[in-house]
Amino acid sequence: MQGRYQQPLPPAVDSLEGGVAVAEPPPRSRPERKAVTAGRALPRLYVIDGIRLVAALMVALHHYVGTSRVDRPGNAFWGRPVSEIMPTVFRFASFGWIGVEIFFVISGFVICMSCWGRTPKDFFVSRVIRLYPAYWVAVALTVVVLVALPGVWGRPQGRDILLNLTMLQSGSGVANVDAVYWTLWSELRFYLLFMVMVAMGLTYRRVVVFCCVWGAAAMLAPVSEFPLLVLAADPSGAWYFIAGLALYLMHRFGQDLLLWGILTLALLMGQRELGLRVAHEGVSSWRGSVLIFTVFLLVMVAVALGFTDHIRWKWLVAAGCLTYPLYLMHYAIGTTLISRLHDAMDARLLVALVITGFLVLSWLVHRLVERPAARLLKRGLESSFTRLRSFGHMA
Repeated sequence: MQGRYQQPLPPAVDSLEGGVAVAEPPPRSRPERKAVTAGRALPRLYVIDGIRLVAALMVALHHYVGTSRVDRPGNAFWGRPVSEIMPTVFRFASFGWIGVEIFFVISGFVICMSCWGRTPKDFFVSRVIRLYPAYWVAVALTVVVLVALPGVWGRPQGRDILLNLTMLQSGSGVANVDAVYWTLWSELRFYLLFMVMVAMGLTYRRVVVFCCVWGAAAMLAPVSEFPLLVLAADPSGAWYFIAGLALYLMHRFGQDLLLWGILTLALLMGQRELGLRVAHEGVSSWRGSVLIFTVFLLVMVAVALGFTDHIRWKWLVAAGCLTYPLYLMHYAIGTTLISRLHDAMDARLLVALVITGFLVLSWLVHRLVERPAARLLKRGLESSFTRLRSFGHMA
């Protein structure tokens, strides 16, 4: 779920900025693109905003008309197989789950970029104000819809709802209010691991070593059958985050054989996970999935190496802002609405209206909730950390 960009922002604001100069010389000189000093930054990567929205739309379309669940006779969403209602759309939408893997790669890229030169406190504050406001709204709206319109999804239990508000439900063995929240558990584990690197101070060498160590752990975890290692290494998501980290290092320092090796290994190891997802989804092909993901990585390489820097369409910034709320709210609520309305209008029109409605709702959540809540949370957290420093040495 994420990760997932312009003039340097305050430390607690999520962005795609490069930050300040590094503590060690870059491995290769790229004067025209390297981050120089505080006050100058790498160009905003507008294209990544657009890719994030495309990925979210891919996932939404997949959930509505591309899963094995919606293609079963008598399914709760459409009443009959979607492949009979709109076969062409179904074939394309069956690959939409790859949007999640795209989110993970972008998250690795963006988190590395936005945390460069910042403290663990900055990292923590930025994650809280970025993740929680829209998430709390999504949980609340989903619960209201599931309670008001039962029949498609089970009614969530009160204690499960409360634990879902923490975003830690997956680690406590509690069901997600909306199934799409499973990706947040992978994101949170990535953040926890990467915070160690932030505390040490991000440098080219340290991030490369982090990629190699995490990759080795992710490779060994499945065969070790050691639950703690599997939990920490997250083998199902690790290689996508690692790919994002390698791409950011290319962006900041330029390409070299080592970074190409890490990126290639991430693709080769990630294709196994793609195969497992194909088996789970049961509707798309492994070859097609690997091809789509490979094309996406090549696009990201073009972004990392600066070939898309000339694309500076302002509307892409707005598009990026819609991604997170759209992802959080679209599934349980959207499929519930489809189940109630599928007999009232053309299926394609219904899907288009539902997605458009969620785009509008996502914009409202961003403007009316995320922005003001981020300011309030940042102010409160900054004050709390100031008190922590003030009273830290008092008995």
